[in-house]
Amino acid sequence: MSYQRVLLKLSGEALMGNLGYGIDPAVVAEIAQEVADIAKSGVQVAIVVGGGNIFRGMKASAAGMDRATADYIGMIATVMNAMTLQDALERIGIANRLQTAISMQEVAEPYIRRRAIRHLEKGRVVIFGAGSGNPFFTTDTTAALRAAEIDAEIIFKATKVDGIYDSDPKKNPHAHRYQSLTYNHVLTNELKVMDSTAIALCKENDIPILVFDLSVNGNIMRATKGESVGTIVGGSCEVI
Repeated sequence: MSYQRVLLKLSGEALMGNLGYGIDPAVVAEIAQEVADIAKSGVQVAIVVGGGNIFRGMKASAAGMDRATADYIGMIATVMNAMTLQDALERIGIANRLQTAISMQEVAEPYIRRRAIRHLEKGRVVIFGAGSGNPFFTTDTTAALRAAEIDAEIIFKATKVDGIYDSDPKKNPHAHRYQSLTYNHVLTNELKVMDSTAIALCKENDIPILVFDLSVNGNIMRATKGESVGTIVGGSCEVI
């Protein structure tokens, strides 16, 4: 394996599959199996999951809800997704721990950095819920923060596209996919990879980000092996 400790960033939308809202149990089971495959190979896996399939704080805020309140509701939505993923992993025999940035002691451990690292060292998958515990920050930023805290070697941003393009491939059939990008190129051109705070955190801590298509079976394992499955942010700019 090319990596020994990775952080997988899952959007809430990834868990709903083709549904318009909520969680598709079949999709969650598929993701859990892919995580299980790399965990069984000896790779230490941490996961940050979003909550956009249940509640989007920014959308609610735009509709008039207090922004901080909307963000806290969004954090609770991420815990719902995290618990679903935890259950799917347990059903296939994968030891794991769920830690939340907001205290929910009946269902999860509080986030404690050293405890999270110890779980990883013991081979347990660690799932981080409730974002960073603070409003006004996205789960992308949480992924960058947690990756830096646990000394992850790379962030896997699993999405619905096979990488980063110079324009929208759905609108432009001639769009070119990048093989790799620098952090500065992403920030300067405002490419929608992760929010700027997350990109800046990754740049400061020298954490590469690999963007790839989650829907392709086996892509998480291929990414862990260092195969070319998407676009990596943290290198030079290369277009395929």
